[in-house]
Amino acid sequence: MVPETATAAPSVGTPVTEVLSTAVAALGGQQRDGQVQMATEVAEAMEEGRHLLVQAGTGTGKSLGYLVPAMLHDKRVVVATATLALQHQLVERDLPRLVEAVSQIKKDVPGLDTSYAVLKGRSNYACLHRIRAGVPDDQGTLVDVPLGAMAEKVLELRAWAEEESEQGGSGERDNAPRHTDREWRQVSVNHRECLGASKCPFGAECFAELAREKAHRSHLVVTNHSLLAIDAIEDVPMIPDYDTVVIDEAHELTARVTQAATDELGVSDIERAARRATRWTDGEGDPAGDLEDAAQQLAEAIEATPPGRIDQMSTQLSDALVLVRDAARACLSAFPRESGGEGEADAGRTQAKGMVQEVFVNAERMAAGSQADVLWLGEARDRFPARLHVAPLQVWGPMRDKLLTEKTVVFTSATLMLGGEFGAVATSLGLKPTERVGHQVATTDADDALPWKGIDVGSPFDYGQQSILYVARHLPQPGRDGLGPAQLDEICDLVDALDGRTLGLFSSRRAAETAAEAVRSRLPHLTTLAQGDAQLPELAKQFVEDPHTCLFGTLSLWQGLDVPGDTCQLVIIDRIPFPRPDDPLMSARQRAADQAGGNGFMQVAATHAALLMAQGAGRLIRTTSDRGVVAVLDPRLETARYGRFLKASLPPMWSTTDPTLVRQALKRLGQA
Repeated sequence: MVPETATAAPSVGTPVTEVLSTAVAALGGQQRDGQVQMATEVAEAMEEGRHLLVQAGTGTGKSLGYLVPAMLHDKRVVVATATLALQHQLVERDLPRLVEAVSQIKKDVPGLDTSYAVLKGRSNYACLHRIRAGVPDDQGTLVDVPLGAMAEKVLELRAWAEEESEQGGSGERDNAPRHTDREWRQVSVNHRECLGASKCPFGAECFAELAREKAHRSHLVVTNHSLLAIDAIEDVPMIPDYDTVVIDEAHELTARVTQAATDELGVSDIERAARRATRWTDGEGDPAGDLEDAAQQLAEAIEATPPGRIDQMSTQLSDALVLVRDAARACLSAFPRESGGEGEADAGRTQAKGMVQEVFVNAERMAAGSQADVLWLGEARDRFPARLHVAPLQVWGPMRDKLLTEKTVVFTSATLMLGGEFGAVATSLGLKPTERVGHQVATTDADDALPWKGIDVGSPFDYGQQSILYVARHLPQPGRDGLGPAQLDEICDLVDALDGRTLGLFSSRRAAETAAEAVRSRLPHLTTLAQGDAQLPELAKQFVEDPHTCLFGTLSLWQGLDVPGDTCQLVIIDRIPFPRPDDPLMSARQRAADQAGGNGFMQVAATHAALLMAQGAGRLIRTTSDRGVVAVLDPRLETARYGRFLKASLPPMWSTTDPTLVRQALKRLGQA
């Protein structure tokens, strides 16, 4: 059960509406019924210690809908987001503006606490020790000067970090000069490589430690789904003690928790760890050499294993993983006891030991062959050899046991109702449909029940008047070979009718590039961009600036692009985005659902597709003045039995299968 300590001070509802009204007025906004309803329901959930799912459409103002009751709650509240973009928006825009807006009434509202902090994983902050003492090479020796083409960029990052330290900045990666992942690794450390504040000579200045200290002093802590998962589910304390968590972009939570709980192991990881350990290990034999030998055994086992899901490990692979595990354990034991001193020796040893520890943990998990995990071998690509991956078969169990049982959780997103119901998403999060408050056969009286409520506060948009859902029923079903001539003709005809302003969301990079090629060839007067032509921010900027532009891409465009106005008046979806049949994790989850007596296709594949389609269709209408068409080129949305479920998951657009009608509507939009 949610503990009794989760209850808040009584009569929180009235102050919530008053503070919300003050904030909206001060920010020059307009009071929305959905936002008021959301704020009131969130406050009640926090007060009663009851879980809440809130579907709040784009334009509702859901950030204020949960930030205001969070500031009035009598215990610390964590806000977790999926994307850096929303986290940045909350910390850099929404919270500062809200704090300023309510500053005049703060003294008149008992319990209003406007202190807040942002908290990220350690590798998101620059490390002053790595910057000032150097980066270990493969032998573990700290080298001061970065080598090769990235030297100039790394020196720029070092200078930026020193300036941040002098000026009291956060040292966060988001604020750093533009860089690559590889360049950032030269100025940061992960949690296993960190010396710890007590041993590091620069611990008092450490950006990550200062961020944690600020979080401990703050009432509201903004973090991300992954850090929340590590803290709550993996029992690694990362966040100060809190009472309630608001999970924004909650439709992505299970994927982010899965990602946080997924581990990889490659031969190169083991070899690199062994080389680093050579300098620091002692004792009998050659433990680092034994670890390198074990890496060779694993390389041979991987070579003999076909890519894909591994339901039953071969004896060779099982033995190789056990060998790596045991060699890594012996290597860890051979590290000398830490001296407690400071400087190069401790840094090199700590970072080398951290690498071996990671190899040990991952090999041990894979060798265990747990039924709760899915193991697979990825395909080798270009210069990247095949790697082993392991992920949890499901995450709803750990979320229920470790998060939902201990804390009060508010889930919110524009996409929480699939097929018109909360059941599919609630189940994936660890809540039972029978526990829903008001359910006819509710089990909320049971000792282990977790009562929850689901509400849809609507949207300020009139989808029926502002948008059309066009399903190209006359097209052939999409095949494995990608886009055919009929689909390419349809795409070009639709784009031509509107004269640009098209966002194409495709199931694969190949499909996006094929479509872009066809449009460039047949409609050369338009600018057609494909994901990969440049960085996404640059593509989005060009898309916004030129109305006669098309932008075609894959998954990151389905969820991460916000282009209000007449920039985007046509969203094309090439096919229903079911997971690939050979996706190791999704196929394993689908099979497990079938074996449990459920419908694996509907519970896994259709739910996955519905979430993505709802997010993709949501790119079209971003303001009350937007107009446009969502065109789905997959006739199964209209003809298949599951099509009704998918359509019910989309915004309530006016629907048609008439291509002539849609082209005429697009021409009118283009001329307007």
